[in-house]
Amino acid sequence: MDKTVPPGAAILLDFIRETEVGKSDRASYDVIYGHNEDKLPKPLTAMTYGEVVDAQKSWTKRFKSSAAGGYQFMRATLIDLANAMPSLRGDQLFEPDLQDRLGYKLLLRRGYAEFIVGKIDQVDFGKRLAQEWASFPVLAATQGDKRLVKRGQSYYAGDGLNKALVRPEKVEAVLKRVLEAARQPHEIEDDAAPPAPIPVPRPEPQRKPVRKSGRFWTWLLTAGGTIVTALKELNLVALDWRVQIAILVVIVGFAVYAITSMPAVREALGLK
Repeated sequence: MDKTVPPGAAILLDFIRETEVGKSDRASYDVIYGHNEDKLPKPLTAMTYGEVVDAQKSWTKRFKSSAAGGYQFMRATLIDLANAMPSLRGDQLFEPDLQDRLGYKLLLRRGYAEFIVGKIDQVDFGKRLAQEWASFPVLAATQGDKRLVKRGQSYYAGDGLNKALVRPEKVEAVLKRVLEAARQPHEIEDDAAPPAPIPVPRPEPQRKPVRKSGRFWTWLLTAGGTIVTALKELNLVALDWRVQIAILVVIVGFAVYAITSMPAVREALGLK
């Protein structure tokens, strides 16, 4: 199936091809009406679009119908599609992917998009499919091409050529699958989880050298000033020298502790 065809439409096109020509494999794209493809000079998929349309001129007389390919395109249908699709060229090979795209175009013409979104119901869409593909049955009694037709009959019943080749219950089951597939969110082509965002590195704060730290000199001068003040105001010089030393050790100890608690000092001293 051509990759441009949506999942729901692909299911329906496979079913149409199997119903119309009796198979859905690669060989189904080479079939012409009445399975007379062995009478052609070369396989249908090896012919160009223009060659197929030219050859179909004689097929109605030879084979009773000009239906060609997996979707049994009539000659008038191919000519009409060529007029409606400027990108379609006569020198393009009538290969499977091209046939799939043309088949999808016919689905759209018959209301596929409206059916998917609920603008037309299953019975209406079923009738439109039966108008495009004679092997499909109508899903409710309706006026056919030649006469009134019952549920399960071909829209073209009574023309002496066509009849429904599949039961209406089967069509309804497939259309249910088509709706389920078409209404699913499209899968992401690459289903891998998206990569986690790369964290933006933050520069570590630059620490000032100890000699440039205001905190270091503040504590150092405070400790020194405290010692001098204590000696002056408390007249510590009159104390026993051992008492003076003890007091000085306590004051200096507090100053050293305060200074060494600074991160820069601890890093400089190799402390953790």
